[in-house]
Amino acid sequence: MAAAGALVLCQDMGHTYGRGTTAVVAVHGLSCAVHRGDRIAITGPSGSGKSTLLFLLAGLERPTSGSIEWPAFAGTPLGRPRSAGMVYQGLSLIPALSVVENVGLPLVLAGTGDDEARDIAVSALRTLGIEWLADKLPDGLSGGQSQRVAIARVLAAAPELILADEPTGQLDHETGAQVVQALLDAADSVGAALVVSTHDTSVARRLDVEWRLVDGALAASQGISREGVRR
Repeated sequence: MAAAGALVLCQDMGHTYGRGTTAVVAVHGLSCAVHRGDRIAITGPSGSGKSTLLFLLAGLERPTSGSIEWPAFAGTPLGRPRSAGMVYQGLSLIPALSVVENVGLPLVLAGTGDDEARDIAVSALRTLGIEWLADKLPDGLSGGQSQRVAIARVLAAAPELILADEPTGQLDHETGAQVVQALLDAADSVGAALVVSTHDTSVARRLDVEWRLVDGALAASQGISREGVRR
């Protein structure tokens, strides 16, 4: 597996939760890579390890076997919003903060001044066509609006890698399609790789490559690679 140009590189990677008789093997024997410009869907049945793999790619979990590296980032992207950003399943906004404050918060935590963070946040909201939500509180948003705000929060940092965990899992088909389009537009606008875990085949078809997991192992990788070769 070529490391050249890789944002993430996994080699025989596995992750087990717990120990002894209560241990649960979430993923095992995974060798894969994410490159700049990739559009990848991670699919598989519930419990197949999709979310665990995504969290490993984001640096939110560490492998218990094998290895994972982030060659482009010189270390884990965890806590570095300009390296990688995560869109979580379900609601992830802070209720007491307005939309624009939620979007700008990662930048403020990373050291950006309040005024500059707000300007960047408004620009990210505008890119997704939802700047009119800026002063609303999360409780006043629909599910689809909340997910688009979560995407704007990632977009504001202009990361090299965007990861989304079942972003349409709690949305109707039409709203889900809009959220997927917002993810694609966000990735295109900053030139980021995009990796999405999903159980929805209509979502997977919107991306170039599918990684299918079965019982924690990579059963198939299919689609058009960045070199245009089917894999």
